[in-house]
Amino acid sequence: MIDAVDRKILHALQCAPRAPFRRIGEVTGVSEQTAARRYHALRRSGVMRVVGLVAPAVHGQAQWVARIRSRPDRVGPLADSLAKRPDIAYANLASGGSEIICVIRSPVEAERDDVLLRQLPRSASVLDVGIDLVLHTFGETGTSEWTGYGAGLTPDQVRQLTGDGPPVPTGPLQTPTDEDAPLLAALAEDGRTTHTRLAELTGWSNARVARRLEALETSGTLVHDVDLLPERLGHALNATLWLRVAPARIEQAGEELARHAEVAFCGAVSGRHNLMVTVICRDAEDFYRYLTTRVATVDGIDAYEVSIRVRRLKQAASLIFHGRLVHPAP
Repeated sequence: MIDAVDRKILHALQCAPRAPFRRIGEVTGVSEQTAARRYHALRRSGVMRVVGLVAPAVHGQAQWVARIRSRPDRVGPLADSLAKRPDIAYANLASGGSEIICVIRSPVEAERDDVLLRQLPRSASVLDVGIDLVLHTFGETGTSEWTGYGAGLTPDQVRQLTGDGPPVPTGPLQTPTDEDAPLLAALAEDGRTTHTRLAELTGWSNARVARRLEALETSGTLVHDVDLLPERLGHALNATLWLRVAPARIEQAGEELARHAEVAFCGAVSGRHNLMVTVICRDAEDFYRYLTTRVATVDGIDAYEVSIRVRRLKQAASLIFHGRLVHPAP
């Protein structure tokens, strides 16, 4: 189980994934060496991974949420095959093991059937498929990440770490070149790979690495994320809320929900339910408390549905293998 120092370091990484250990140590009140040692211990244990990813929009892709209902006795192999695909971002088994919920990256202009036919193996175990487009993601870096483990930084410490706030990408998006390939591959495996190591992998100078990273990040082409394994942090219950909200209240409700410590993701989606919310809690009672005291106070919700996760398969850029976050094999 993590302690107070680990919580502060996790929160610092969520706010500034590539911040130097020196600055993380200053903000969290420990030495640079302690901050580095704690980070590496968390990473080696498979509890967390910092990853650098090319934004889906760079390749003209949007995010689609698929709900695939399957025969429980046949769902395992199908779910595992989907999780291994590079164009599947998140994948979970839910509803007692009879439903797969996953995020597919595919062009927004694609027909919905085409999106699924390319990704979904033909299988007699599939009983029903629904797919909706993610229209908008709510929240900002440093304010919308899941911090149910107990965020360790005060608002002043977050400002000290990030300045006036995370830089807003100015665009336009850039298409990565062949020369960028080793740099991007290294960051996909470890988003905190040092400039020196990136220079070795690319054959560039440290200065050129720094310039290229800045160009990719400020344009919004390269984004950094922190994958966490909540179960290892004492939070065993993961649920997806499918909410129906009055159109005039979607923006306000989405931003309010995204700020909740229990929420890992909140997005507006097409379909019968227009808000999708991923919630992480300690147990069923903790989730019930959240549902009846936090969600209940959000104006505009007139219907909801709940899918309870029973097995986590994939995070943004990590597979779950023997209870650890691991880099997907090529």
